[in-house]
Amino acid sequence: MLKQWYLLAITLLCTACVSQAHREDSDNKKWLDEPAYLQAQAIAQGDTTSTELVSGYLARINELDEKTNSVLALNPNALAEAKSIDRQFASGAELGPLAGIPVLLKDNIESAEMPTTAGSMALINNDTGRDAPIVAKLKAAGAIILGKTNLSEWANFRSESSISGWSAVGGLTRNPHILSRSACGSSSGSGAAMSLRLASLAVGTETNGSIICPASINGVVGFKPTVGLLSRTHIVPISFSQDTAGPMTSNVQDAWLMTSVMAGEDVNDSATENTASQRPAMPSSEMLATDLKGKRIGVVRYRQGDNPHVLDVYKSALNQLKASGATLVDISDFSQPDSFWADSYNVLLSEFHHSINEYLSGSPAEIPARNLSELIAFNSQTERELALFNQDIFEKSLDAAPIDSEAYHSALSLIQDTAGKNGIDALLAKHNVDVLVAPSNSPSFLIDGVYGDHSPAGFIGIGYLAAVAGYPHLTVPAGEVKGLPVGISFIGAKWKDEEVLKMGKVFEAKHGFFIKPGLLPTRFDDPSLKGIQNGLNESR
Repeated sequence: MLKQWYLLAITLLCTACVSQAHREDSDNKKWLDEPAYLQAQAIAQGDTTSTELVSGYLARINELDEKTNSVLALNPNALAEAKSIDRQFASGAELGPLAGIPVLLKDNIESAEMPTTAGSMALINNDTGRDAPIVAKLKAAGAIILGKTNLSEWANFRSESSISGWSAVGGLTRNPHILSRSACGSSSGSGAAMSLRLASLAVGTETNGSIICPASINGVVGFKPTVGLLSRTHIVPISFSQDTAGPMTSNVQDAWLMTSVMAGEDVNDSATENTASQRPAMPSSEMLATDLKGKRIGVVRYRQGDNPHVLDVYKSALNQLKASGATLVDISDFSQPDSFWADSYNVLLSEFHHSINEYLSGSPAEIPARNLSELIAFNSQTERELALFNQDIFEKSLDAAPIDSEAYHSALSLIQDTAGKNGIDALLAKHNVDVLVAPSNSPSFLIDGVYGDHSPAGFIGIGYLAAVAGYPHLTVPAGEVKGLPVGISFIGAKWKDEEVLKMGKVFEAKHGFFIKPGLLPTRFDDPSLKGIQNGLNESR
């Protein structure tokens, strides 16, 4: 029933667009899997068109996304916008670096064409008519907003027993490698969609792990920039000290290009003040290093986990870094205050209460909740919202310390010093290294509708330090474990975004790992395991 409502409200799955895409099926399907920077060059040179790309991706969404459910809504104007771009190129116009390139947005980022729901029934009519500044920059560069991706509802900040990839509006997004496995979150749809290559580019958001985890687990590149490099205005918030949007792409150069395009100051976001000089330059052939000679890399051992298969992937990646000219330095220990985890949670609870009240009260749309108390009440009266898990995070946030309290400021100072000055900064300085590397996470865990998210192998890596400190963090596909992708993380100091991207680009080029999603129902459906699940008598 909900899907029917949403079809009427926002042209969910954009049936008309898909039908037209079939009618305009392209002979240039090869371009659908090329990097976006090459697609942009091909459009400009007349080797393909924006219309062909948009049509091709709409057809691919129609063909492949039924099983993964990564795309929540499509822009009904996308094909018309593509044709307009093509006409401008045909007339000799010089357009931006992303002209004609289709982009998917996580559905907590506002775009004027569609409502922004954060996956919540409370925001199903949140049609603000606004572009987030990062979306306006993408459009100014010529990009076409193809649609919105599903997400963990409220960016996974509603319940301690939540299920990553599920939202009341969009349902459940699944991992395209093995459908019974989690796509992680909260940028679940963006990660899964890029794994299937349902668009040229995608955008996710992160407070703590919400770009890096779904990128790593779905086998794509994800980049969480330094907080303040990209505006957060008109993005449904959690934390003003940690939130940021970031690219989720098929390759590092595309992530670099997107970051450069989206970066910029915003008078409505104080974190972006005086950051113009920190904006990464547009990637060019002159800037792309071919080796890592002279670079020193800190190899995080203390949170690498003990899964032997992950450790084998990590070892292979480290060998590639060494072969590329880098000097590797092991880092075996790091200590943090006992109260770190509790304090970090309390900071998010305090900031969410303030931030969500500000967002809800400021939306120009007709929505049923204007503050957190009203949102909790709405959910309590909406059966679909609480069918799978509760809203205990919302309830705790309602009672959290206000952001002008001593308790909040004391906790914020402790966690930021631990993660930044006494964490990443100290590790870089002590070991005289340029960046830190670690496994991004364990392979994907099973989707569990009873107990919620839980990983038998544990959550590994040091992404939480980069998240709390607000420092740049890049994940690049490094290998696979039993058909599931594993990424390696590159983490740098504040404003060292370009350096992190450069080193990740070299690793990617040298390592050359790629895994194609198989859309397998379970691990047992892997063709290499055919018959293994049956008894001996059954397999004779």
